[in-house]
Amino acid sequence: MSSVLVVIPTYNEAASIEGVIRRVLALAIPNEEIEVLVVDDGSPDGTGEIVTALAEPRVHLLVRPAKAGLGRAYLAGFAWALAREFDVIVEMDGDGSHLPEQLERLLSAMASGADLVIGSRWIPGGKVDNWSLIRQGLSRAGNGYARMALGFGLHDATAGYRAFTRKALERLDLENVDSNGYCFQIDLAWRAAQRNLKIVEVPITFVERTSGVSKMSKGIVLEAIWQITKWGLNRIRASRRLPA
Repeated sequence: MSSVLVVIPTYNEAASIEGVIRRVLALAIPNEEIEVLVVDDGSPDGTGEIVTALAEPRVHLLVRPAKAGLGRAYLAGFAWALAREFDVIVEMDGDGSHLPEQLERLLSAMASGADLVIGSRWIPGGKVDNWSLIRQGLSRAGNGYARMALGFGLHDATAGYRAFTRKALERLDLENVDSNGYCFQIDLAWRAAQRNLKIVEVPITFVERTSGVSKMSKGIVLEAIWQITKWGLNRIRASRRLPA
């Protein structure tokens, strides 16, 4: 029996968080004991209060005093999970974009020996709902740039529906992760690839939120482009044994 913690970062997700949590708790996946940790950045809309009111023993709440970004929220959740020795740690959005009912796909791949499983939109069987063709193209192009710059074979390095083994997270040097937005997802995948961890992509359906406000911004995109370029140049220098 594996202990699984689903980490859900939130900021102003009052409209959706209860439904997402209840869908996770309703899962009956053989040999998996699933709990939920909501990491809330002091949401003024009462997200934290909704989680507390559920009064579910398998649901935990970690409140941070202010909004500090997706990456910082996940790092806080990872630290909480590692301190309690969960076997598997899952990332999941709190707005319903990631279907809890597809979590079994990730955990099945993990049971087959993967260290990191990524729910991918851009492999056969994966798809997105309610995205324009332009947005799909931008996401595919960004992931293509990451593949080229970093030299790994992932089709969806920006995906936020993923599962890590505890041992994998312990090897990623999380104390020195300084990326924050969606670049954080690329950063962790890149670190896993550098350490020769087994990474598997499984197809998922990403559903664009139907309530609340998207956290995507121009700054997040620019951070990702800059960081990928910097890591890619460092990779080339290292391969040529040139001074940094």
